[in-house]
Amino acid sequence: MVCIRRGASPPKPVAPSAGLQRNNGEHRKYKWHILTIATDNDSDFMCHRWLALRLDSVVYFADPFCSGQKGAVENANELLRQYFPKGTDFRMVEQAGLDCVQAKINRRHREKLNFSSPKVEFFKAV
Repeated sequence: MVCIRRGASPPKPVAPSAGLQRNNGEHRKYKWHILTIATDNDSDFMCHRWLALRLDSVVYFADPFCSGQKGAVENANELLRQYFPKGTDFRMVEQAGLDCVQAKINRRHREKLNFSSPKVEFFKAV
């Protein structure tokens, strides 16, 4: 998760997002575990070709107004709304705050994962 300030130039579609630039290629360690990515048609994912190429994965886009096609994305949005209610002015949110919320969400236990966390399950698989 990366906060892009209003008025700042968005990343070019062929360039990596700021979050991937920041991780210094850490994502390559996990490319064998990421086969597909599902997302909506928002501009947040305009670097999908760069990411798909680097991870050797396929990116699928949901049809407009079909949230059922991307259940995990909708669930993640719901979790984010617990920390950032609708209407939050993200110009006032620091990157450290976003990083903290991301870490909390990834450590949160899920019933679907037999009350384990996504982070624990991911690293068990790797």
